[in-house]
Amino acid sequence: MSNTLSHLEQIKADSRHLRGTIEEGLNDPITGAISDDDNKLLKFHGSYQQDDRDIRDERRKQKLEPAYSFMIRARLPGGVVTPAQWLIFDDIASTYAGRGLRITTRQTFQWHGVIKHDLKPTMQAIHNAMATTIAACGDINRQVVSSVNPQLSSQHQLVQEWTQKLSDHFIPRTRAYHEIWLDGEKLTDEPEVEPIYGDTYLPRKFKIGIAIPPTNDVDVFAQDLGLIAIIENGELQGFNVAIGGGMGATHGDDTTYPRLGSLIGFVKPEQLIAVAEGVVTLQRDHGNRKERQHARLKYTLDHLGLEWFREQLEARSGVTLQPVRSYHFDQNGDRYGWEEGEDGQWHLGLYIESGRLWDENGLQLQTGVREIAKIHKGEFRMTCNQNLVISNVDAADRGKINELVAQYGLDGYKNQSGIRRHSIACVALPTCGLAMAESERYLPELLPKLETLLDRHGLLNEPILLRLSGCPNGCSRPYLGEIALVGRAPGRYDLRLGANYTGERLNVSYRQNVDEAEILGTLGTLFAAYARGRQHDEKFGDFLVRSEAIPAPSQKLIPIVLAAVV
Repeated sequence: MSNTLSHLEQIKADSRHLRGTIEEGLNDPITGAISDDDNKLLKFHGSYQQDDRDIRDERRKQKLEPAYSFMIRARLPGGVVTPAQWLIFDDIASTYAGRGLRITTRQTFQWHGVIKHDLKPTMQAIHNAMATTIAACGDINRQVVSSVNPQLSSQHQLVQEWTQKLSDHFIPRTRAYHEIWLDGEKLTDEPEVEPIYGDTYLPRKFKIGIAIPPTNDVDVFAQDLGLIAIIENGELQGFNVAIGGGMGATHGDDTTYPRLGSLIGFVKPEQLIAVAEGVVTLQRDHGNRKERQHARLKYTLDHLGLEWFREQLEARSGVTLQPVRSYHFDQNGDRYGWEEGEDGQWHLGLYIESGRLWDENGLQLQTGVREIAKIHKGEFRMTCNQNLVISNVDAADRGKINELVAQYGLDGYKNQSGIRRHSIACVALPTCGLAMAESERYLPELLPKLETLLDRHGLLNEPILLRLSGCPNGCSRPYLGEIALVGRAPGRYDLRLGANYTGERLNVSYRQNVDEAEILGTLGTLFAAYARGRQHDEKFGDFLVRSEAIPAPSQKLIPIVLAAVV
């Protein structure tokens, strides 16, 4: 291992707490881009510089720079949005962005295609909606996600409060965001201190998620810090703590791998902030700052040892972890259609393909939700599966919302296949710079072909977790799909199989670098075997493992439970 800090670590150290020369770059009229160094800092402000890869070669031939634009991501803890906020966000999408609003796998919005000239007005508009983009990306604690549980609104509210507290606690203290985007006063003679992050922030991104059993819709074991809420008789008892989850990997590098979080104990609510800060600061102090591909918490744990980390965490936080409490997950998908909450309010779950709310292909999804927001009195809740819940609806208002849902083509959930309702795809091409293959744009082509195969074997309504990713980085959490495609090159993917339906087992690589014909041929054979040999209520991933149709998952990829379950 090199003894030299990575280039990005040096950029952070020299950035004056995330300022760099971003402001100067925004004011440069010669180019639609900012410098590479500032682009790395821009992520901490919630934005990525991208370009349209569909026209990159053509622009190069014309001796033009790439068609640069920016993706902006909001920080919306728990994915809760008021109708007033929704209307502002929708207006931002119509005014400054392209391809509508996109719900991400971290329960928030992304806007794509914002040009440099419009970047600052867009940030200010988000601020005017009482929201922010700070720390939605970058080497820092990002969007805190939590389960969406419309039926048990009191439980959701308990957990949402802690989601907000965690998000607020880990917001960076630098005023760079206010100075650059909001024209805040520059404090030139007062030293800035980041009490949690320090001058160089974290070695890599950090993710926190809270699940409410029996639903694991946040994929809690994919988080750097996963929290399982233990609620008994309507009272929040505390949280089981899992650390070291992470989905990213690199093709051809076996030293990188996806990992499920390891359960290390239980904490009471009043102990949560201290324990969370202990995990974050241990990663700050001991994470790898020399090789970024090994800088996530999962590698810190595997390098230093889980027992060592647990002992250090207890010493640093002053909290003695209790044994893991009993819990049970039965699914990690979303609920669709109307459900009545315990308080008499109603909630409507809608399927949004790849999270994209856009008026295209004869549908008016963006317009439809806009019209609903104009009359809705409750709130919207986005899910980590890229779907949307119209939440807290009075019984008297259901009829009008049903009319709008039908009018604008938002009612597809009523007759969709099981695999379609459980599909996730990352953005990938044409904007993501990491993409090696299509994902979001491929999903509408792939799904009908899979549905034809499933229907042939009487499996059309079986819920099967499908994850598509344009690269191995893992934004769509592909390693937790019962079926997953991970992009290798245009039209070619690794086929991974065998995760379970509750998000508690990783899948395995089954075929590498295969095209669509081989993918469909392989899955057709496995679907036929599943139809013939499955046991009662047995899910597809579990069947593949039990029948030994796929290799057994590696022990490395199974959570380590140190504390006895009680």
